[in-house]
Amino acid sequence: MQLFYNPDITENTTQFTFPKDESKHIVKVLRKNTGDTLHITNGKGWLFEAEVALPNSNKCLVSITSKSLQPKRDYSLHLAVAPTKMNDRYEWFLEKATEISIDTITPIICDRSERKVIKPERFERILQSAMKQSLNCYLPELKDAVLFKDFIQQEFKGDQFIAHCEETDRKSLKQALKPKTDITVLIGPEGDFSTKEIEMAMANKFIPVTLGPTRLRTETAAIVACHSVAFVNE
Repeated sequence: MQLFYNPDITENTTQFTFPKDESKHIVKVLRKNTGDTLHITNGKGWLFEAEVALPNSNKCLVSITSKSLQPKRDYSLHLAVAPTKMNDRYEWFLEKATEISIDTITPIICDRSERKVIKPERFERILQSAMKQSLNCYLPELKDAVLFKDFIQQEFKGDQFIAHCEETDRKSLKQALKPKTDITVLIGPEGDFSTKEIEMAMANKFIPVTLGPTRLRTETAAIVACHSVAFVNE
């Protein structure tokens, strides 16, 4: 099954037209014709089955024939991850985290961050592509980049963790995780969180954790945390 994405479809939509780039892909590349079936999601959990009504490469018109709301997981995962110096590493994290399943991503700007500017439009495209590839009907929410000190002062549901490399008292994230629980995990930049940031996070009820005995890159640490939460909830 190939999955298409259109954020404007609702459960009340009966017909809609794909934009030019996707229309061309459907008609010229996939060679879909009148009566052929397509699968579409709006990224909000809905899976639509549609029939090609007018196979125009500029404006491909489809009619919705069925719809179903996919069940949500009984937990949510919010990863707050510092942007990496090399942009492609962060993009790799976004792609893989979406495939594994994640609900919210916030880029956090830390004391030791080497990259402090991101391109949210490109990040959004990567999330959409990964959602379609993995046949997931829920698009992760990408939050605006925010300063670390401002992020940790927000209110969060469930358990809160900060993963860092300092040789202080830390729990294993895998041992600290509980199933069916909302989770927020902080992942720092190259060079790790500063001691001041770790102390600030702990003062705001974040529990310090380790992700294992080896030092991980930022993007690897984020994927390990993401997979650990998914594994605990299998």
